[in-house]
Amino acid sequence: MAAVTYELIKTCKQSGARLGRLHTPHGVIDTPVFMPVGTNATVKGISPDELRNMNAGIILSNTYHLYLRPGHELVREAGGLHKFMNWDRAILTDSGGFQVFSLSDLRKITEDGVHFRSHIDGSKHFLSPEKAMEIENALGADIMMAFDECAPYPSTYEYTKKSMYMTTRWAERCLKAHKNSDTQALFGIVQGGTYDDLRVISARDLVAMDFPGYGIGGLSVGEPGEIMYRVLESTMPELPANKPRYLMGVGSPDYLIEGVIRGIDMFDCVLPTRIGRNGTAMTSQGKVIVRDAKYAHDFTPLDPECTCPACRNHTRAYIRHLLKAEEMYGLRLVAIHNLHFLINLMKSIRCAIMEDRLLDFKEEFFDKYYNGGNK
Repeated sequence: MAAVTYELIKTCKQSGARLGRLHTPHGVIDTPVFMPVGTNATVKGISPDELRNMNAGIILSNTYHLYLRPGHELVREAGGLHKFMNWDRAILTDSGGFQVFSLSDLRKITEDGVHFRSHIDGSKHFLSPEKAMEIENALGADIMMAFDECAPYPSTYEYTKKSMYMTTRWAERCLKAHKNSDTQALFGIVQGGTYDDLRVISARDLVAMDFPGYGIGGLSVGEPGEIMYRVLESTMPELPANKPRYLMGVGSPDYLIEGVIRGIDMFDCVLPTRIGRNGTAMTSQGKVIVRDAKYAHDFTPLDPECTCPACRNHTRAYIRHLLKAEEMYGLRLVAIHNLHFLINLMKSIRCAIMEDRLLDFKEEFFDKYYNGGNK
């Protein structure tokens, strides 16, 4: 029995979007789902209890950061990531590839792997497909991602092609090095930049390796949304209907809805907590930059349609005061609200799929989000 399996429940007659369930060793997750990002074994400023209360069923942690600090062997000694961070629901770990490749001045890519310097202390390290699997096996997440190269945008066709084929070879090496397939599922990652033909080749080659799930990497890295949607439309038909599809690093409401319409089941992004700490709230009426002076005497909730602790208990004026006074509680409140907003957006999307009305929901949501916002 595979560690992680996908159950297709329904396909929306109006949009073709998928409603499903992801069965993991740490619980069943309704999909489509948004996964909060806990880079350093914590979602910044949010406790495990708060995540459970907002019905987060799965979170993401970062292999690169946990390898450098505190070290994967320490996490193994603690009993794995679940015990280390006191999280009893599912966890996905990325491979560290994106973080390594973003260190453009501090790394060198070879066929064997990547030589890089730590962004923390400048120490030298080497990360290969085999090393990434060793680290992720030690961390013990329910889902672990294969080591890949995320080609930057824009990249030439020749560079992207070379990178994509290397990612495929690395995926084979990851499969051979993966040790805990009965308790941890290893997902392959489709690459190919913005070139449809390369995406199709990548998808077909990975599907032939029979991974239990597939990530779509290298998108939302600077390309226009229309290009991302086109790439998804060319890639999705190549992926099996009985396996989950994960669009990596995407978390804005429009991308979530458009991604679901194109067949995506899983998303993650640091966006909700990052912009929350900067004082920007996602609301049903659009973004609210609560730091702005116009909210100083606004005694309404961040979002009148929201039931999160920030909206139930506090006003925009109070939260603005906390942010201006640099109080940590203010940063936490907006981050909690944003995560709650996206998790509940996915719940609404799932309901719309069940009722065969996702395109209607998209139109209604966008009308309020873009035309009723900016207050």
